[in-house]
Amino acid sequence: MFKELNPLLHSELRLAVMSILIGVEEADFVYLREQTHATAGNLSVQIDKLQKAGYISVEKGFKGRMPRTVCRITDCGRDAFTEYVDALSGYIGR
Repeated sequence: MFKELNPLLHSELRLAVMSILIGVEEADFVYLREQTHATAGNLSVQIDKLQKAGYISVEKGFKGRMPRTVCRITDCGRDAFTEYVDALSGYIGR
């Protein structure tokens, strides 16, 4: 039987953000926006959803006078991503 796919990670943009963060220590908002080609508003909403789920941490601050938002994947997020990939592998392997 197929494992249920995590609906939070099944969104294309949220999955893209998690895929980027799984491979780096941290990524700022501008980098994530450039890599995903998302609008700032949509990316902001999706980051908020991932943060509320505990999958990423978000730190807001300034670099000089410019606002800077930095995202990092949490242990919970890393586990959820691994489970999602394992479940998806079950679909592909059949």
